[in-house]
Amino acid sequence: MDWYLYTLVILVGIFTGFVNTLAGSGSLITLPLLIFLGLPANVANGTNRVSILLQSLVGMREFHSRGLLDLKFSLGYAIPATLGAILGAQIAVDLNEMLMQKAIGITMILMLFIMLINPKRWIEGQKEKKFSRLLEIIIFFLIGIYGGFIQAGVGIFLLASLVLFSGFDLIRANAIKALIVLIYTIPAMLIFILNNQVIWGVGLILALGGMIGAFLGVRFASREGAGIWVHRILIGVVLLSALKLLGIFNLIF
Repeated sequence: MDWYLYTLVILVGIFTGFVNTLAGSGSLITLPLLIFLGLPANVANGTNRVSILLQSLVGMREFHSRGLLDLKFSLGYAIPATLGAILGAQIAVDLNEMLMQKAIGITMILMLFIMLINPKRWIEGQKEKKFSRLLEIIIFFLIGIYGGFIQAGVGIFLLASLVLFSGFDLIRANAIKALIVLIYTIPAMLIFILNNQVIWGVGLILALGGMIGAFLGVRFASREGAGIWVHRILIGVVLLSALKLLGIFNLIF
C-alpha cells in the first residue's frame, strides 16, 4: 500500500472515530474505504471491527474517567446486545442487501423527524422510563444482532434506544453506547478472526486514527453545553447516512 494511502486511512480513522463517539454510522465511510483498498466485502466487514473495538475502548475509558459512565449499571444493556451480536455474526442471511439498506435509510429518515420534533428530550433526557425492562432487553438484543451482522449504523439505533426507551440524555447515552459496542465487538470479531476475515495491518492503522478520533470526541462531548452540538452532529450524521443508504448520493454524484 502506497504511503499516501496510509495517511488517508489514518485521517479517515480520526474522522470516523470522532463521529462514532458522538453519533455513529462511521462504518458507512470505513467499509467503502476498505473495499476500495482491495478487501473483499466480508473481509472489510471483519477488518473494520479492529478499529471499532479499539476506538470504543478509548471512548469508554474517557467517558468513565469523566464520571459520565456507570460501568456496572451499563452492563445490563451490554449483555443482551452482546448475545445478539454473537448470533448476528454467525448467521448467514439470504437477504437482498440493497433492500436492507433502503429499509434502514427510511428508518433513519423517520428517526430524523423524531429528533427534530423534541430535541430537548435528546439533550436533557427524561427522569422516568416509559418502557419495561423486558422490552429494553429485547430491543438491545435485536440491535445486537444487527451490529454483529453489519456494524454500519448500529450506533444510531443504540442512541435512539437509550434516549427514547431508557431516558438517558445524549451524552450519557453515547457513554453507554461505547461500552455496549466494546463488549459485543469482542465475540463478533473473534468469529471473523476464526473465519480468516480480518487483515490486521490495515485494521490497526485504521484503529490508530479511530482511537485519536474517539479521544477527541469525548473531550468535545465533555464540554459544558456540548449536548446541543452533539444533537446537531447526530442530526447531520443521520441525514447523510439516510441519503447514502437510499442511494441519493449516487444520483447527485
